[in-house]
Amino acid sequence: MSTQFTERTQRAIYAWVLLGFAAYVVMPWYFLQGSSLWSALPQLFADKTTANGLTQATLHGRVWLWSGVAGLLLAGFGALLPAGRSQGRILIAGALVGLLGLGLSGFTIGASGWSYEWLNTRFGELAQGQFGVGWGGFVVMVCLVMLLGSGVARLGYFRGDVFVAASVVGCVALLLLFVVFPVAKSLTAAFYDDMGNFALGALWERVGTERVWGLGCLGSDTHCGVAWNTLYLALLTAAGTTVLGTMIALIAERSASKRMQKPLNALAMLPIITPPFVVGLGLILLFGRAGIVNQLLEWSLGITPTRWFYGAFGVWLAQLFAFTPIAFMIMRGVVQGISPSLEEAAQTLRASKLKTFASITLPLLAPGFANAFLVGFIESIADFGNPIILGGGYAVLSTEIFFAIVGASLDQGMAAALALVLTVFALSVFFIQRRLLGSTSFTTVSGKGDAGVPMELPPLVRRLCQGVAGPWLSFTVVVYLFAFAGGFVKIWGRDYTLTLSHFQTAFDIQFGEHGLVWAGTAWNSLFNTITLAGIAAPICAALGLLIAWLLARTDFKGKGLFEFSALLTFAIPGTVLGVSYILAFNVPPIELTGTGLVIVLCFVFRNLPVGVRAGTASLKQLDRSLDEASAMLRASSLTTLRRVVLPLLKPALVAALVYSFVRSMTTVSAVIFLVTAEYELATTYIIGRVGTGDYGVALAYCTVLIILMSLVTALIQFFVGERKLGRRRVGAHK
Repeated sequence: MSTQFTERTQRAIYAWVLLGFAAYVVMPWYFLQGSSLWSALPQLFADKTTANGLTQATLHGRVWLWSGVAGLLLAGFGALLPAGRSQGRILIAGALVGLLGLGLSGFTIGASGWSYEWLNTRFGELAQGQFGVGWGGFVVMVCLVMLLGSGVARLGYFRGDVFVAASVVGCVALLLLFVVFPVAKSLTAAFYDDMGNFALGALWERVGTERVWGLGCLGSDTHCGVAWNTLYLALLTAAGTTVLGTMIALIAERSASKRMQKPLNALAMLPIITPPFVVGLGLILLFGRAGIVNQLLEWSLGITPTRWFYGAFGVWLAQLFAFTPIAFMIMRGVVQGISPSLEEAAQTLRASKLKTFASITLPLLAPGFANAFLVGFIESIADFGNPIILGGGYAVLSTEIFFAIVGASLDQGMAAALALVLTVFALSVFFIQRRLLGSTSFTTVSGKGDAGVPMELPPLVRRLCQGVAGPWLSFTVVVYLFAFAGGFVKIWGRDYTLTLSHFQTAFDIQFGEHGLVWAGTAWNSLFNTITLAGIAAPICAALGLLIAWLLARTDFKGKGLFEFSALLTFAIPGTVLGVSYILAFNVPPIELTGTGLVIVLCFVFRNLPVGVRAGTASLKQLDRSLDEASAMLRASSLTTLRRVVLPLLKPALVAALVYSFVRSMTTVSAVIFLVTAEYELATTYIIGRVGTGDYGVALAYCTVLIILMSLVTALIQFFVGERKLGRRRVGAHK
């Protein structure tokens, strides 16, 4: 490593040590809900709740905080040594002393003293407890993590690159803290009884009941258990969305006419930029008790309107509409990737189009089938909006978890047990998919040229696809039109007079004595949602692309576990993640429940896999020689990432920003447990309106959200721009 690099990293190590000491002096150590950083500053050296770390340790009896000071002192001594292995060992020792001391005390000492009874018995009661970690504690922990990464680099790992080592260690710490820890805490909570004692039988007592596993529906009119309901619905939805998505993809890519491509692309974007229950609301306007279909039946045949649509069929139909476009996007990419040369070879051997399609095309679609099925299955079991709106008496695990948390009797143990069942379902399908596809090759695109023309669909297959997918697409358009139209009529089913009163109720603006007044009932939730999603989106995109870059450009032990942790929230349903955050972050050392920060963190780590996947796909297209050329010109890894790699990752950056922002705006299952009166979100506001039967305001809000997110998507694409590869245009002079 050059002298310039060594001097630069030495300055960085000094800076982390000094910042850690500064955090002990100029920042409040603990976090209290309702207080801000600025309001705590006047009491930094006095009050036991808002004092800095040094004051807490010296004046208020919280002696365990000296471990962080000791770690920083040891690391500071190491920083003064010449760069090398000896410095690395001391930096690691100092960082571990501080991290282990603060971490162990944080998890064993709560607000009222020891967090575990056996510690009271062993060491006696503590005179002082502690609150959740605040700004001071957070900054000190970050500094210690960065010093740990610097020490690892000084030992020669990661080619001695301090930035890469610190990035890996920092990302591992974030994933352990905000993904692995909450999920593990949530799932293990199912094994503790109501008294807080570990008991293996506690899990079976909660889930081994008729309510969860009952099979009464097979022999009588009673319902099956919620686990079977969830599994049955998820399998039907996954199969249905895979079949429909495949048919639509075949029409888009293998039909003679290309006129349907743009409308299909627009249709594929709809479920991404719409709240997940918009389809359910549209179906209610069609098939609900006051829906068009029931009104026509009553008018023409005298049939009294009923609630026949609410239940398993209604939820399944809504999920088909909501998730089929996602299966279409997956299958379309797979259909495009099939090499025409294989189909041409089969036809050269006198195979008919139908035989070629059955023996060549369909088998090569297997990866798409598996991925589309997996996504449809996980989306279905994680879906909360449609079951809560259309479920009626048909209960599923996501709604049962919700009622266990917010119902009349708070039962976090039951919620954790049901979340464990849901997680087992999701991971089982995930690993079955990996098992089925793991040893089979489906490669059709190689380095050889392939200018063949894709085979058109056989007439029988084309007629089948058009006969099923055509009416389905038309029906989808009708459902969305009804969903949008519901916000512009007074009372659906009774008074179809056009009106903007629902928009006025939600988004009224008035001018009072003190200026502009946001009088609409929805403004608070909209401002909250935009603010929190706007904070989460760039963090999610930056962290996702950084992890993708580390995975693509760095080799280290444990890389597989690192990648699995980064992608874990894809396989974990949102409902489970929400329960995990409730159980993990409602007590010290991380006490965030009821704050906007916990919602932001949930947004970031729920959508993180998209940024990782998008970045990984783009990085595979970039030759490592670009990084090597930058390094030869004496650019650091950070400079290379910022000035060489990142400009070429603009498509991935746009995808990560758009997806994380839009999904944060429309998510329900992951945050339904985290919202409060102060931090109400758009989706919870809409569900509240649906619960009171005010469909007009709910649909008006959905319309505003769709327009807003379309504009934000366009703005992100405009400001980020496209990557410039410096290629000459056709006809340019040489």
